[in-house]
Amino acid sequence: MYICDAKIEKLTVIENITALLAEKCVGIAGAGGLGSNVAGALVRSGVGHLVVADFDTVAPENLNRQFYFADQVGSPKVYALQENLQRINARTKFTLFYGRVTTGNARQLFSACHVVVEAFDLAGEKEWFALWMMQNLPHIPLIMGSGIAGWGQADTPRVQRSGNLYVCGHQQATPDKDMPLMAPRVVLVAMMQADLVLEILLKNM
Repeated sequence: MYICDAKIEKLTVIENITALLAEKCVGIAGAGGLGSNVAGALVRSGVGHLVVADFDTVAPENLNRQFYFADQVGSPKVYALQENLQRINARTKFTLFYGRVTTGNARQLFSACHVVVEAFDLAGEKEWFALWMMQNLPHIPLIMGSGIAGWGQADTPRVQRSGNLYVCGHQQATPDKDMPLMAPRVVLVAMMQADLVLEILLKNM
């Protein structure tokens, strides 16, 4: 009797989580190593709507760490990513923007999101976007990635929190020429970002 009740209660919790995530919208600014892998984790977790923005196309050198395949080289990342993610969950809704995120379009892209993930490549892009979000959409949690190059020391990536700003990674400036971007650490930080998204979306469960 008690075992049956426990199973029913567990099923109810899972059903509630599934229903809640299906109603949520997450923005992802950048569809490279961080963004494409965050998107994959969120779709697998059942997030119902993703807004994905990126101006780039899939290149051969992306395939060592990004969620793309060799036959997609040359395709816009946002469209290739949607193709891959729909093979995981065809019910997920996508809003795609193939172009650069700027101060002129960021509000239109991300103001309806419950959480936004920053996944840009360049430090300058990260900086302006963080400042813009804090000044213009401060009520929306922003999850950033910083310091994802290299390998080893898997216990060094961490999360720093300041209000609605979260930064994931080892957070050390390491030139790519000295420490290349490689799949294990990139995906590790992406999974930290995705897990934080779920923590924020499910905090009232």
